Amino acid sequence: MKTLNVIQTVAKIAKILCKIGFICCLVVGVLCAAGILSLALFPESFKLGGVTIHSMIESSARYTTGDTYIYMAAAGIMCVGYAVLSRMAERYLTNELAAGTPFTFDGAKELLRLGICTVCVPIGTEIVARIVCRILKKLLADAYADPFEIALSVWVGAVVIFLSLVCKYGAEVLNGNVEKEEETA
Repeated sequence: MKTLNVIQTVAKIAKILCKIGFICCLVVGVLCAAGILSLALFPESFKLGGVTIHSMIESSARYTTGDTYIYMAAAGIMCVGYAVLSRMAERYLTNELAAGTPFTFDGAKELLRLGICTVCVPIGTEIVARIVCRILKKLLADAYADPFEIALSVWVGAVVIFLSLVCKYGAEVLNGNVEKEEETA
């Protein structure tokens, strides 16, 4: 039972981190949208202390205004995907904590769904973000950025899928549904 207590403690901490991750993804997504709107709404002639916002971006960040649009659009889209994954993980952990063990059939099914989504959602959001960035590159003359790399999510998803199989096997063992293989010599 000592190991189960450690698992439950880690699940509680992970649930809190998922909630924090969800909130951070939402905040960053909203800030990216606000940044895009502010760049679009403030004309090049709008000055703060004698300096235009567009020139501040280009001189301080070494990026063009078009690159800034691309980075904010990509980050906003990716944040939406990761917010969905954070919420799904939080829901799984809430159910796991309520059950008191990770070894339930419903928990294993939910963990499998989370693993599949951990592979698919980042790929889907990357595809959408790449399409949006390509459109922005066509519309904006000074856009050159290509801000993508998501290979890690595939590996994380594969590990979560494997863990779902382990949890399903644990549920089978707890329910006595595992047939012991007879040793033949």
